[in-house]
Amino acid sequence: MNRRRFIRNTSVLTGGITFAGHSTIANEFSDLEEPWFDRSMRWAQLAFVENDPGKYDPDFWLDYFKRIHADGVLLSAGGIVAFYPTNIPLHHRSDWLGDKDPLGYLVSECRKMNMSVILRTDPHATRQNMYDAHPDYIAVMADGKKRRHWANPELWVTCALGPYNFDFMKKVNQEIMERYHPDAIFSNRWHGHGLCYCEHCRKNFKSASGLDLPYTTERLDPNYQKWVQWQTDRLKELWFLWDGEIRKQKSSSRFIPNGFPDKLLTGKHSDFFFADQQARRGVIPPWSNAKGAKELRAGLGMKPLVGIFSVGIEEEFRWKDSVQNDAEIRIWVAEGTANGMKPCFVKFGGNIFDKRWMKSVEEIYQGYYKNERYLRNIAPMARVGMVYSEQTDHKYGGKPWQQKSNEHSLGMYHALVEGRIPFEMVNDKLLDAQHLKAFKLLVLPNIASLSEAQCDQLRKFVDSGGSIVATFETSLYDEEGKARSNFGLSDLFGVAYGNGVEGPMRNSYLRFRSDQNTKQFHPVLKGMEDVYRIINTIHRVKVTSQTNFPSPVTLIPSYPDLPMEDVYPRVAETDIRELYLTESGKGRVAYFPGDIDRSYWQLISTDHGKLLNNTIRWALNEDPIVEIEGPGVLDVTVWRQKSSMTVHLVNLTNPMMMKGPFKELFPIDARVSIKIPSGKKLTGVNLLMEGTKPSYENKQGVVTLHVPKILDHEIVALDLT
Repeated sequence: MNRRRFIRNTSVLTGGITFAGHSTIANEFSDLEEPWFDRSMRWAQLAFVENDPGKYDPDFWLDYFKRIHADGVLLSAGGIVAFYPTNIPLHHRSDWLGDKDPLGYLVSECRKMNMSVILRTDPHATRQNMYDAHPDYIAVMADGKKRRHWANPELWVTCALGPYNFDFMKKVNQEIMERYHPDAIFSNRWHGHGLCYCEHCRKNFKSASGLDLPYTTERLDPNYQKWVQWQTDRLKELWFLWDGEIRKQKSSSRFIPNGFPDKLLTGKHSDFFFADQQARRGVIPPWSNAKGAKELRAGLGMKPLVGIFSVGIEEEFRWKDSVQNDAEIRIWVAEGTANGMKPCFVKFGGNIFDKRWMKSVEEIYQGYYKNERYLRNIAPMARVGMVYSEQTDHKYGGKPWQQKSNEHSLGMYHALVEGRIPFEMVNDKLLDAQHLKAFKLLVLPNIASLSEAQCDQLRKFVDSGGSIVATFETSLYDEEGKARSNFGLSDLFGVAYGNGVEGPMRNSYLRFRSDQNTKQFHPVLKGMEDVYRIINTIHRVKVTSQTNFPSPVTLIPSYPDLPMEDVYPRVAETDIRELYLTESGKGRVAYFPGDIDRSYWQLISTDHGKLLNNTIRWALNEDPIVEIEGPGVLDVTVWRQKSSMTVHLVNLTNPMMMKGPFKELFPIDARVSIKIPSGKKLTGVNLLMEGTKPSYENKQGVVTLHVPKILDHEIVALDLT
């Protein structure tokens, strides 16, 4: 490939540093050729350790990059350790470097292979000589003591928001750009490690807010919230400073922050982003990798998103030189790739103590390389959007029933996965018509903090034919976390706040009923027609009806669960609804006053999951784009490409789904029905990972086929004209 010609966008730096985000790309790159960050699809990261130079074999890695068809590389360069012959005073050069430049050799050889090259820095710690020369660079704890590194007491932790980053690391970035001209600089642990009480933070926070630094990290504390906002603003300033200086030296290059406190700002100001969700830790399902990807994409749109995955173990005690099981690596990567991330393995240290991971990654990358055109996604095709809210995360909570509020979204996410419903995440700051036009249904899992403007956007969505499923205290608080006297969306829900929350409710139930006149069961009870009652949620908001509703789900209040002789309902029936269903034109609204999503996450009740999915399908009110028949747990995503659409099937059927690692993979089969987009003609069907062309039936615009073996990840590709 010929080297492309980049056109400088002089408007990027005007009147100080501004950042026009993705909109600048057309100006910078013209339309002669795609920018480097759109081209690279398979990434490799080598995170060197100080004694690597002279001890590891760079040609071993270059050969591996060729075998796996890696077309992007991320290499450690500077910060804590300089892996090149730096000339910057106090920039610690590796003691094993000698007079050689192994980084320069790797960069040169990777460029010969036409790989995109990103160089990595890490500014979060430094050595004693830096402390001696610039003690003000060091982070300070609440007790006034300089902060030693928690894992390596020979090091000092730097202040991320002071002159170490703004002055010293700016010089490091400049030197790296001058020597190696990378496509980007990626900075790890650049954003600090909590509150710092150094002289610069005290002065700068006081100047910005008029306040002293907080001595609490209670997230609802007003002073702490002001610090969080100040920290975000300061990091944004640092991001733009580094990015602007990098672009001065090479206009096509970027600074890529590893993580940023605000996902909306991340999406707005990034042209390309790495998601550092390396592996499972503790009790989390594999779809956590997908959830992170979807949340970032809600702000990024279709800008390139790379998913860093570790071949090592990411548990608390950080055994960085050991490796994960192949099955665990495969399922984590499958979840990322199926949800739009380009894979990037990371290996800590240039020397290898355990090679078992290498064959698995090689097979994964070779499969993706072979089918690359089907992974160049243009847009997701999901019609369901699940709203997530950093606003609610930051401003809501404090009361007993508001604890573990993140579990509302976890439970709803898990229910959607188990329901095999393709869906995307939606940022609550992007509820305008343009961002919602692809969706028929929005799911709001206790999105408690919403402004009047956001509530109005949701009303307009329903007025235009959209549907909503909401739970618990959704819209009961404003954007600052201040309680309202009534739901902001009371008119959509058809209920008024009854001034209280009940729970935790022991031995309470949901009563299922057929319609008194027709004797028919509502579609939300599909498959549960012979069920008299199921367990209730743990908490419920007290509400009063403002209109007439069907009554398929009502409340059986709590009654004693001991002694056994007294376990019988004191009130056998009530007319108190636990699910409010309304229809308006083509739009439908379902509101659960109970915390059914959080209860589902905590209890994993089959009945809660079925009720949630039935309600979501009722509210969607259209034929699904994909339907799956067969056993097991499948995560389903749907994408369109330039001349095709793909259905990703990730097999999560495993006894270790909720707590890793997967020890082996258990294949399942499925019957898949896919709705062909209107105006498109089907020309072929392929099972990409199996490498076969299956037989299929095309009837009235729906393709039906049997997928005989889904091991970890299968991709059904439909060629379209």
